[in-house]
Amino acid sequence: MASSHWPLFDLRLSTPRLRLRLPTLEDLDALADVAAGRIHDPGVQPFVMEWTEAPPVERARGTLQAHWSQWAAWKPSSWGLNLVVEFDGTIVGSQAMSGRDFAVLREVSTGSWLGQPYQGQGIGTEMRAAVLHLAFAGLGAEYAVSAAFADNAASWAVSRKLGYQEDGIDRYVVRGRPVVSRRLRLDRAGWQARQSVPVTIDGLDPCLPLFGLDGSGSP
Repeated sequence: MASSHWPLFDLRLSTPRLRLRLPTLEDLDALADVAAGRIHDPGVQPFVMEWTEAPPVERARGTLQAHWSQWAAWKPSSWGLNLVVEFDGTIVGSQAMSGRDFAVLREVSTGSWLGQPYQGQGIGTEMRAAVLHLAFAGLGAEYAVSAAFADNAASWAVSRKLGYQEDGIDRYVVRGRPVVSRRLRLDRAGWQARQSVPVTIDGLDPCLPLFGLDGSGSP
């Protein structure tokens, strides 16, 4: 899929094992199949929005709708880039990055999910490293933020490996009980000190105005 009016469809991030891109309809169908399967053990809920509580057919349909809604809502002042992750020719999950007033704040937020059969193989670290490279090296970000519940050991391990520092807490109600979410922040110096995954970006220059930037990466 390509469009001269929407160059994001040609944006590609590549790591030694992964390919990340804005999904085609075929990719979305494959991602929906992953969403309909198991994302996490039923005894835990790692998401503030409890979307994985829905029946499989609703999770699959909601996955498509979430991507379509982000495409429609995109503005240079408020955007959400939701990429599919391909591993060994198979769609295995989704890596998102968003920005609000990015041209001024130079800050992005990331979030992701991965099908349970593909967890525990370092894919989560590699896919987040890919969008961090896009943020810092490609778009000129100064900060990247993320968050995870206090008991989400896998997400914490990825963040520690990539150099994030704790940045306070938020409290939510999940499954009818209070839970603590710990905020995490990575600055440019921390990212530069922990780069370990080679990342290649293709097709970025035509996309810069959609991120609120000119061709040089400046607002």
